Amino acid sequence: MAAYSKGLEGVVAAQTKLSFIDGEKGVLEYIGIPIGDLATHSTFEETVFFLWNGRLPKKSELSDFESSLRARYEIPKGVEDLLHTLPKTAEPMHAVRTLVSSLGLHDPKPNAIDIPSLRDKALSILAQVPTLLAYFHNYRQGKALVRPDKSMGLAENFLYMLNGKKPTAAMTKAMDVCLVLHADHGFNNSTFTARVLISTESDIYSAITGAIGSLRGPLHGGANEGVMKMLNQIPTVADCEKFIQDKLAKKDKIPGFGHRIYKAYDPRATHLKVLAKQLAQDTGNMPLFEKSTAIEAVMNREKAAKGIYPNVDFYSATTYHCIGLPLDLFTPSFVIARAGGWSAHCIEQLSDNRLFRPDADYTGPHAVAYVGIDKR
Repeated sequence: MAAYSKGLEGVVAAQTKLSFIDGEKGVLEYIGIPIGDLATHSTFEETVFFLWNGRLPKKSELSDFESSLRARYEIPKGVEDLLHTLPKTAEPMHAVRTLVSSLGLHDPKPNAIDIPSLRDKALSILAQVPTLLAYFHNYRQGKALVRPDKSMGLAENFLYMLNGKKPTAAMTKAMDVCLVLHADHGFNNSTFTARVLISTESDIYSAITGAIGSLRGPLHGGANEGVMKMLNQIPTVADCEKFIQDKLAKKDKIPGFGHRIYKAYDPRATHLKVLAKQLAQDTGNMPLFEKSTAIEAVMNREKAAKGIYPNVDFYSATTYHCIGLPLDLFTPSFVIARAGGWSAHCIEQLSDNRLFRPDADYTGPHAVAYVGIDKR
C-alpha cells in the first residue's frame, strides 16, 4: 500500500492538460498560456472554449460559441417555479446548489455522458448559472425577475440581471476578468470533487452540484467573504496595523493570505489588485482599497519570509464589492467561473476515464469480540 498522505497532499491522482501551477514561482497557466495573458487579452467565453477544446477559437468559432451560450440564458419554467418556493432567507450557495441540481430534472436525457452530450449539457449549465443566481437575488428582495438580455455577453448580462441596470464598461470588464482568473486551478477540492463524481459515469448535473457543495466551504471558495468581513471590521487605514498585529499575536488566520499551493505571490491576485484599485477609484471606494494595501504591507513585513502572500480571495473581495455584488454573492459568483472549469475537467476525465477508488489506512482494532446487549 502506498504511504498515507493527509489531505492527499503530494498525491498525483490523475493527469491533466488544463492548468499548470508552479507554487514556488507563482505561475498559473491554462494549457500553457500564462494567466496574465488571458486576463489581459481574452474573455471568459473564449477562455471556456479554450479549456473545452484545447485550443483558442477562430473568430467564427468564438462567435458561434457566444451565440449558442446566449441562446440558453433562460432557465426551464419548472426550475423558475421551484425557485419561487425557496425560503427568501436561504443562503445563495445553498439555493444555487439546489437549483443547478434541479436542471437535470428538466433534461429528457440527463444521464447521457458521451462527450457531445456532455458538452451540450455543460453549455446550458454555464449559460444558466448566472440566471439562477440573479433570479434568486431578485426573488429574495421581493422584486420582479430581470430577464436575460441575449445581446449581452455573460459577465455583462449577469450584472444587468442582478442590479436591473446596464453595468459600466469597467464593471463588465472587471467581472469578466474575475471569471477568467477563477475558471480553473488544478485539482482544487471542488474540481477534484467533480472529477470523482463523473468518474463513476454519473451525470454532469451531479458532478457540478457536488462541486458547488465543495466550493461553499470557507477553506475553499468561501474565503473571500471572510476578507470583506475583516475589512468592514477595521474603521480606518490607521487601524490596520494594530488589527492585524492583534490577530497575529493570537495566532489567528488572516483571511486572504496564504495558499496550500502558492509560496509566492498568487498570480491571480496580481491582476485583481490592479482591477480593485481602478474600480475603487471609479466607485468612491478608495478607503477600502487603501485598507487592503495597508494590511498587505503589514503581512509582507511579518509573513512574506514564510511564503505567505495575498491569495486570489484578498483583492477579489474589494473587486466584487466595487462591482456591486452583495457579500453573500461573492462565492456564488465564483460558481459561474468554475462551471466552465469543472465542465472542462468532466470532459477530460471521461475522455480517458478510470474510477477514483483510493485505499484507506485503517487504524482501528482487530478481532474484537461482540458483546451481547444484555451484558453491556
